[in-house]
Amino acid sequence: MRLDRWFRREYPGLTHGRLEKLLRTGQVRVGGKRAKASQRLASGQMLRIPPMGDVPPPQASRRSPTLSAKDETAIREMVLYRDEDVIALAKPPGLATQGGTGQSRHLDGMLDALRFEATERPRLVHRLDRDTSGVLLLARSAAAARTLAESFRGKTARKYYWALVAGMPEPRRGTIDLPLAKRAVGHKEAVAADPDEGKRAVTHFTTLETVGRKAAWLAFWPRTGRTHQLRVHAAAIGCPILGDGKYGGQAAFLPGAEIPKQLHLHARRLVLPHPSGRGMIDVTAPLPEHMRASWAYFGFDENEADPDPFAELD
Repeated sequence: MRLDRWFRREYPGLTHGRLEKLLRTGQVRVGGKRAKASQRLASGQMLRIPPMGDVPPPQASRRSPTLSAKDETAIREMVLYRDEDVIALAKPPGLATQGGTGQSRHLDGMLDALRFEATERPRLVHRLDRDTSGVLLLARSAAAARTLAESFRGKTARKYYWALVAGMPEPRRGTIDLPLAKRAVGHKEAVAADPDEGKRAVTHFTTLETVGRKAAWLAFWPRTGRTHQLRVHAAAIGCPILGDGKYGGQAAFLPGAEIPKQLHLHARRLVLPHPSGRGMIDVTAPLPEHMRASWAYFGFDENEADPDPFAELD
């Protein structure tokens, strides 16, 4: 894991700018030496971290002080699959994966409720945006986390998303290869297409069903994992994801359609090698309530969709 990603996971309250200053002034050291944000950590290395006062320590940042019996029950009800190495959850929309500014309730703060009989606390191995629902995978040990992280980095994990978009893409299936870069928008951050300086972002898409040319049910297979990749790519082909006012503006809302105004993006299916080497993990998450309502409104049936709409790309 990169050093900056380790800090992002363990100290979510630490800003990137402050981390860079700590590194630049030599206050953070790896193995007694100065380090860079991009340096990859290895098992057994010693990190020197200075006192940071207002930034919560790792355990405090992970464990939510407001974890209640209701939250414990809620997160256990999210479990789709569990074995001795992994847990797969159906993350609901509106719940942040990790803490951050203004996030007092987040999934990472609830993970102690998923220890079950294990001694180790489950670990996040990837993320979903707060407003995106669907399959989220946890590792139940450090060894499993390393193996799963390698699967995500090595592109052996297949993540299929469903979305309801405004309009209909032309052509109905294809590949979006559009570099993306983060940009400051006022006091917030957004992602924008940047062919010159952006990082490469590739998404396969296919149309599963349409409502004339008014709306379409799309499946996405992102081959890279950039922030807000699917949302920006969908808007770039003229079909913003419904409910995504940030990247689609008013075009992301259908006048007269009686559907929820929430983001219609769902991590439908995750397929990747089991960290033990025993076959594959293959987990599917049902649609959240607001997307089920929209599917019913347009007459779509989630059970009739091809579970592997990108099989020809193998």
